[in-house]
Amino acid sequence: MAESRKGSVMSDRPSVTGSNRMARKGSVAEKPIDLDDLLINELGQFGRFQVRMIMLISVPMIMSAFMSEYIFSAAAIPHRCERFESSQIGNGSLDYCPAYLFEQSRTLECESFVYEKDNSVVYDFNLGCKDNLRVLAGTLNSVGTLLVLPIIGFISDRWGRRLALTLSVFNLALVGLIRAFSVNYPMYLVLQLLQTTVGAGTYSSAYIFATELVGPKYRVVTSATCASMFAIGQVVLGLVAWLVQPWRYMIMTLHIPCFLIISYYWLLSESVRWLLSKKKYDEAKEVLEKVARVNKKQISEKSMHSLMNPPPPPPVTEGNDYGLIKTIIKSRVLLRRVCTTPIWWITTTFVYYGLSINSTALVGTNMYLNFILTCAIEIPGFFTAVLILDRVGRKITLSSGFFLSAAFNIAFVFVSSDLTTVRLVLFLLGKFGISIVFTSLYLFTSELYPTQYRHTLLAFSSMIGRLGSITAPLTPLLADNYWHGIPNLMFGGMGLISGCLVLTQPETLGTKMPDTLEEAEAIGKPKSKRQTST
Repeated sequence: MAESRKGSVMSDRPSVTGSNRMARKGSVAEKPIDLDDLLINELGQFGRFQVRMIMLISVPMIMSAFMSEYIFSAAAIPHRCERFESSQIGNGSLDYCPAYLFEQSRTLECESFVYEKDNSVVYDFNLGCKDNLRVLAGTLNSVGTLLVLPIIGFISDRWGRRLALTLSVFNLALVGLIRAFSVNYPMYLVLQLLQTTVGAGTYSSAYIFATELVGPKYRVVTSATCASMFAIGQVVLGLVAWLVQPWRYMIMTLHIPCFLIISYYWLLSESVRWLLSKKKYDEAKEVLEKVARVNKKQISEKSMHSLMNPPPPPPVTEGNDYGLIKTIIKSRVLLRRVCTTPIWWITTTFVYYGLSINSTALVGTNMYLNFILTCAIEIPGFFTAVLILDRVGRKITLSSGFFLSAAFNIAFVFVSSDLTTVRLVLFLLGKFGISIVFTSLYLFTSELYPTQYRHTLLAFSSMIGRLGSITAPLTPLLADNYWHGIPNLMFGGMGLISGCLVLTQPETLGTKMPDTLEEAEAIGKPKSKRQTST
């Protein structure tokens, strides 16, 4: 991120003429100062200002998880047919439907249903025996998270991170609140899609805010902390769904407090990196001085002047830019990676969201408690990845996470449903493994691609990966209509495939982040190792 941001600052700066050129002549050989240099050497990589900012940003990150409330508001509930046009009259129960209640000579369509409880859209909108419609809520939720990416990216880059964040949370709150008053299921579904399309940028906007002013040393920890905030948000969601019923009141309880985040537009300082990229140097200087004051540090005039007056970009060498698609086709190494990394992302989102969704259907246990535990187990998974990524390497961490999750998911299928505690432990360990993968995936994918194409190919992998989250809500149908073990076998099988594919790529720990295609192709070879000074 630092490399791409640095490049954008330089490219927007006009050429230096006149006396400014003369002033620079004596220091042509000096390395230009970027924001990372300033954070490392003068401002502090993780001072009081950064801690205060992350604490503020944590609140909308927690709220970004509330869009998953469809897991409860559109949850399946046991039901039976209420009335048949039959010559036999009688009553059954949810678990007992004797044959004499049905006329043997013909099959008649059920006219209405009796539901075990009323805390779901299934009851309000009479969706008995219409699971194919019910699961659309989860699928449309994930489609919206795909559609929002270009929208929030444009707003964030054009008008700033602060506006992108506050607008996303406002949209999340407003559409969510309106959805609580849905009068029919089509209205509920349309608002579900609309909410994520205009509000799912909350997490990404907050994530950028949190990481852009943290020094390089603390970015992995900050990333894990951000992911943990989302997990905490899911735990909060589970608790509210458990305590506040029916579903309309639950949605209102979750979304009304989100309107308070509008105040962040005045409480938060704009991202310094964005201000520098847009040549808003006066505003950037004010923010940096505020950071220095809160962190009790000082910025030298020389460093400030160098940061506010970056040199012009180096001339672009003609004839070497084949275009992204041509470059991928020409480079067999890059082509293999482009075909491999999206599969990791599909598997990760499919297993991660699939386990969360299926946790509410575990037999013999409390659906709310299952969901809470399944989300809480993510937090140790995130920080486990932080502890081992720089010790055993990215490749081993990622493949081990895939294999670990796959092993526990497959084992879960063959454990008797009577052993509820054992099944729950295996289920949680499967989620623990995929949580390790989630933290490692961004880092390893970005380190495999050269700077020129890194952001584009990382976004491509992430976008294709949304196929996993879009299809994950459909997996309960496979368990209900065919066999209970199909979802977890699919999770395990895809985990094994992705774990093996990780092993086909080189280790990036200790290597220089590749700036050129040649450097990216050389990863794993001795010359790619980062030179360390003693």
